[in-house]
Amino acid sequence: MKPTDTGNPDYFHKVVDCQWACPAHTPVPNYIRLIAQCRYSDAYMVNRASNVFPGILGRVCDRPCEPACRRTRVEEKPVAICRLKRVAADHREDITDRLPKKPAQTNGKKIALIGAGPASFTVANDLAPLGYECTIFEKLDKPGGLMRSNIPAFRLPESVLMEELNYILDMGVELKLGTPVESMSALLKEGYDAVFVGTGAPKGKDLGLPGREESDANIHIGIDWLESVAFEHIDKIGKKVLIIGVGNTAMDCCRTSLRLGADSVKVMARKPRAFFKASEWELEDAEEENVDIIVNHSPKAFVHENGKLTGMLFELMEYDLDDAGKITDQRVVGEEIIPCDDVILAIGQENAFPWIEADAGIEFDKWDVPMVDKTPFESTRKGVFFGGDSAFGPLNIIWAVEHGHQAAISIHNHCRGVPLTDRLPDGVKLSSAKMGMMEWRYSNAFDGSERRKMQHVELVDRFKKIDTEVELGFSAEQIATEVQRCLNCDVHTVFDPPLCEECDACIDVCPVECLTITPNAETEGELRAALTASDDTVDQDLYVSAPLPLTGRVMIKDENICLHCGLCAERCPTSAWDMKEGVIEIHHAVDQRELSEA
Repeated sequence: MKPTDTGNPDYFHKVVDCQWACPAHTPVPNYIRLIAQCRYSDAYMVNRASNVFPGILGRVCDRPCEPACRRTRVEEKPVAICRLKRVAADHREDITDRLPKKPAQTNGKKIALIGAGPASFTVANDLAPLGYECTIFEKLDKPGGLMRSNIPAFRLPESVLMEELNYILDMGVELKLGTPVESMSALLKEGYDAVFVGTGAPKGKDLGLPGREESDANIHIGIDWLESVAFEHIDKIGKKVLIIGVGNTAMDCCRTSLRLGADSVKVMARKPRAFFKASEWELEDAEEENVDIIVNHSPKAFVHENGKLTGMLFELMEYDLDDAGKITDQRVVGEEIIPCDDVILAIGQENAFPWIEADAGIEFDKWDVPMVDKTPFESTRKGVFFGGDSAFGPLNIIWAVEHGHQAAISIHNHCRGVPLTDRLPDGVKLSSAKMGMMEWRYSNAFDGSERRKMQHVELVDRFKKIDTEVELGFSAEQIATEVQRCLNCDVHTVFDPPLCEECDACIDVCPVECLTITPNAETEGELRAALTASDDTVDQDLYVSAPLPLTGRVMIKDENICLHCGLCAERCPTSAWDMKEGVIEIHHAVDQRELSEA
């Protein structure tokens, strides 16, 4: 095999599994080390450069980084990455003087942003410091989009939400509340240089079963119901509530129902738990509050008497699974009526654009989703861009943020007459982490501590006020312990073949036997067969060196099991191994000036 091309930034980026998995590519180990040094403000700013909303996402992110965490290769639980993000936000000092500032003069370009959610605010965050006049149109009387309307205050306090939104508004962004855009064609005539649509997926799916119309007064669409609660249009619910669906919205609905007075709340799932869409931690929080989660119940009808909902009829399902856990067959084995006073439907969301005229030049696919290029996020109408849930259907906040970053680059290019695809490539900078023969600029010792569990408000106190935040944050001991669980995956073992004497010292000292010196082979499969040890995981490429000077053999490192402990670099008598901190350069709109100057 050819030697590994470590000049390709994706190689080292993929090794930092958490950063690679994060849609916004937040440099996780970097900010965790800063937290370990009690540099909370610095950690916050590192977060904000990529994810924009550290305080918000430290509470409600879907955490795609955590399943990818390399810590799960040595124990069950990943590092509490999301909760450490909150630590940086909660313990930071005033950082307003470190934020981008509104320029003294604008550049004369006007941008309309439709919807005051995370995608639109990210676009404004990236463009306003460059001199763009950004105007956000929002139909509701408060900003935040789904972060406000669909995430309950007991998970995301309004004070946290508004603080981070105000950081962006203070850059000179104009916010027009209670101002729905009712005509795209009319908006396009107002002289904006570009339009960004970040309206989310605002239409909740309904369930057209027998009895739906007769029971309408007590059947609620999940996202609409949560919005009504958030804006205090609803303050009560029946004593017995059924939630249909098992996504994260369903979890918010069931926990909110308890706070509005429900005595019994059941979440009804059509399939077994392995098929749930809700995050495991969301399920755990709901079950901690005594929510019943009932599996293998498929809704069949709404039961009513004299125009009043009294229950739901369910088919009892039975499934056959193969060895991979996939359903191979299913059957109905019975029926059951479960009494209830109210039903909340949380079975999915859809895009809805009734305000975009057919002749506006914006084409939609057969699912009524706008036809948007996933690189520049431009629609079929030049100068009109989409992002977040409005672009590709329901995702989550961190995806909306990344869409906003990419759309901002495209808008910046569009307004300058630069091709939308002209974007700075990602890069990587490596710098030695060595301080002495056996000293490093990071803690390389393996800490065997188990994941810390965040403190919660006592169960008896959670339901006194609907906006009582349940999670209290990490204690000082928990912070100090949890940061040490990070394996510093962004500090890479880097090999210099000409210095190697093939003494095998690095192989002898490696605690996980991830190093092998072997004759080269034609295929990766042949090299993997020669590894000293392997976990049979092929998620990552092998690190293959150039031929060694003494024998022509190659040094192989299995990135899947390497712990980045640095023992190979400590033991190597010729410094053929070094530990180098890698900084992955992820570019945003502000960086595009470098491309234009080149």
